[in-house]
Amino acid sequence: MTRLTGSALRVTVFIGENDTWHHKPLYAEIVHRAHTAGLAGASVFRGIEGFGASSRIHTSRLLSLSEDLPVAIVIVDTEERVRAYLPQLDELVTEGLVILDECEVIRYVGRTDDSGESDAKGKRSL
Repeated sequence: MTRLTGSALRVTVFIGENDTWHHKPLYAEIVHRAHTAGLAGASVFRGIEGFGASSRIHTSRLLSLSEDLPVAIVIVDTEERVRAYLPQLDELVTEGLVILDECEVIRYVGRTDDSGESDAKGKRSL
């Protein structure tokens, strides 16, 4: 398991949910490559409304505009590992926005893989 505490970089990628890479969702390819690169973690968030460089508003409120809603992919790891991953994002993201923020990791804890069972909150039962 990757250990991560203290100073880190957060990369956030804003794209449309209909954006694709070789007939697969682009967000899935970004997450898959982040995982393959050994980054600490990645999450995808679907927006309910937004607009970007095209200035076209996408919203879930109107059926005709509910296509291609905004998606944000957030990845956090050390500066060295995030910067090493950036060329892959440069290849993948042809339309959208990629931003970097310095952040501080306070807590990064995964589930254990041992035989102890976990409850709904991830705490092991005795």
